Amino acid sequence: MYCQNLVFSRHAIQQMFYRRISKKEVEAVIVYGEVIEETPDDTPFPSYLIFDFAEGKPIHVVCSYDESTDTGYVVTAYIPDQNIWSNDFRTRKPRL
Repeated sequence: MYCQNLVFSRHAIQQMFYRRISKKEVEAVIVYGEVIEETPDDTPFPSYLIFDFAEGKPIHVVCSYDESTDTGYVVTAYIPDQNIWSNDFRTRKPRL
């Protein structure tokens, strides 16, 4: 997913700092990553969960996209928990 403008929420910046995920890594995941979940009815804009490896680590980025302004909004970024995600980091494990 590529967008002309990218805006990081305060929450995203805080979580990236806490999780030691750089802006460069998040941008790479958004540009080169795979959309693994879509929420088209999310408001105010459709949202996406994007996965890729950046700097050798798996990263999930949640972002929303305003097509009218070609702006992506980074909601959060995190390293997927292996207790929740399958080994490929693309599918959630069934809840027990």
